[in-house]
Amino acid sequence: MAVEDKYISYRIYLVAFAIFLMAIAIAVKLTNIQWVEGDYYRKLAKERTVKNFIIPANKGNIYSADGSLLATSIPNYEIRFDAVAPKAEAFEKNVKSLSDSLASVLGKPSNFFENELRKARANKNRYYLVARKLSYTQYSKIKGFPLFNLGAYKGGIIIEQETVREHPIGKIAERTVGYERTTESGSFDGKGIEWAFRKYLNGKDGKILKQKIAKGQWKPIRDINEVEPQDGYDVISTIDVYVQDIAHHALLKQLELYEADHGCVVVMETKTGHVKAISNLGRADDGTYYETTNYAVAESHEPGSTYKLAGLMALLEDKKTDTSTVYDSKGGVVVYSGKKVNDSHTGGYGKISLARGFELSSNTVLVQAVYNGYKNEPSKFVNHLNNFGLNRTLGLSIKGEGIPYIPQPRDKNWSNISLPWMAFGYGVHITPLQTLAFYNAVANDGEMVKPQFVSEIKEWNRTIKKYEKEVLNPRICSPETISKLKAVLANVVKKGTGSKLYSKDFSMAGKTGTAQVNYGKSGRSGMYYASSFVGYFPADKPMYSCIVVVHRPNTALNNFYGVDVAGPVFKRIAQKIFTDAPSTNEIKNLNRKITKQENNYDSYFVKSEKKLQLIPNVKGMSGMDAVALLENLGVKVKAVGVGKVKKQSLAAGQNIVKNTTILLELS
Repeated sequence: MAVEDKYISYRIYLVAFAIFLMAIAIAVKLTNIQWVEGDYYRKLAKERTVKNFIIPANKGNIYSADGSLLATSIPNYEIRFDAVAPKAEAFEKNVKSLSDSLASVLGKPSNFFENELRKARANKNRYYLVARKLSYTQYSKIKGFPLFNLGAYKGGIIIEQETVREHPIGKIAERTVGYERTTESGSFDGKGIEWAFRKYLNGKDGKILKQKIAKGQWKPIRDINEVEPQDGYDVISTIDVYVQDIAHHALLKQLELYEADHGCVVVMETKTGHVKAISNLGRADDGTYYETTNYAVAESHEPGSTYKLAGLMALLEDKKTDTSTVYDSKGGVVVYSGKKVNDSHTGGYGKISLARGFELSSNTVLVQAVYNGYKNEPSKFVNHLNNFGLNRTLGLSIKGEGIPYIPQPRDKNWSNISLPWMAFGYGVHITPLQTLAFYNAVANDGEMVKPQFVSEIKEWNRTIKKYEKEVLNPRICSPETISKLKAVLANVVKKGTGSKLYSKDFSMAGKTGTAQVNYGKSGRSGMYYASSFVGYFPADKPMYSCIVVVHRPNTALNNFYGVDVAGPVFKRIAQKIFTDAPSTNEIKNLNRKITKQENNYDSYFVKSEKKLQLIPNVKGMSGMDAVALLENLGVKVKAVGVGKVKKQSLAAGQNIVKNTTILLELS
């Protein structure tokens, strides 16, 4: 018995010793945690319970020159349902009325929603999708529906919000307005004004420190490191919605009529270089047209006869010939190094003056004039083209400008046919906008200005930056040459290849072009026609220049010439502006809005809701939601602070006056 007691005592001592060792180990560990590794664990705890959150800056808007919204940021809402969260009694009591309410907003039968909600509950679906891409108005309604009005924990409603970029007036000038996006690799990319002016539009994100509290929620901690977001500035583009609407639909009509592959049109203010309209439409597989590529800016190709103006300008500047000099069109065919140059008119035009040859777009006349004048000094001719700026990009603000090309006599690919081929627009490459800038210089009495898409950067009513006219070449050629060029360009429309466009009610000047693109190739990528017309109006006092290019019109329709395919677009634009003017001697101020587009803009934001006419009560609403709602109603908003709206400077119920500024105090 004594032996057994002794054995038990040993076991007790052993356990006690083990406990003692554990106590020492715990004490050592606690001491180590407290004093040796204390900083590390305190930092780790803080990182898991306290962290910085990004406060996104509100992105600036893009406006047209007449004040219409071209791009704005609005909140999109997605509503899901946690079918496990509501108690059985609450679910059964409200599921029918909830289904009826959802049907009234989302347009599906009530029994559809009831079946789906019951199925979600039976399957214990905690993330059932109810609806996505909801406007603020729709979201506000649904949030107040039976069951959902009990909140996330009792009603199961899950709300997710994202800010999306929208174009309120639709697809018009969509490719030029552009976008900014995140690529699959996580880098940023974009196009158009959105991308080119992102440093102004995006603003600067803020940050706020938050601490994790019960139920996974985070509570703001105010400290000296808090940084408020700086909202982006607004960008005022040069686009005029009225002119843009005319240009877009005139181009679309011709593309559809001729079943063309793609086309573009640009309208530019002569004196300033402000692009008032630009449309780029490509054909989809189903035959519809949409904006996908900025052809006017990016597509560099052989222009054909519109390039003849450069050759004529060089000849007149060097006094190699004159517009009255007579040339023999030689039956419509001339040969250089075994290669034929043909006139489109079979048999040629007989003996005609250089001016008349230009008006009729005679290849044989223009080629002879250039070749005879520069065959012994081709560098002199090419240097003129270079000095005209035809070998350089325009340095546009938006990226993707096509690279022009002019063969140089020192290049290894220069040949005996390079000079005569350049005379009628082959062997060279140029974009439509670069061609337009050149013609605009003639309209502008020799001053070449840079095309501009943005006129101003603004913060509310304060101008941050103003883009003045940028002169690329103060005098592209002599006034005497300009005068002669203007005369022949006017005659092209009066009695030349553009005579189908002539109207006694308003004057136009310009040049037709019908180029063979990809000649020598076969298949889908083979030769096709590009029809164009470029010029300006009014002819005597130019205010606008315009270029139209249509690629791959259907030749089965037996018409692919520039005057027939591209010319009507040019005429429609000029005619509409002149028709709306009080007289043919002046251009009407186009700074006005289009009722149809304004109605579309209103309906876009409020959908089927009746348009609000009163200042709403936004107290208690998140700052982003309040700003989006008020700006969509035409009210300028200035928000101070972060969080939810605590005060609003204009009381709810007041009549809305557009461009009135409301101050929101956030907390």
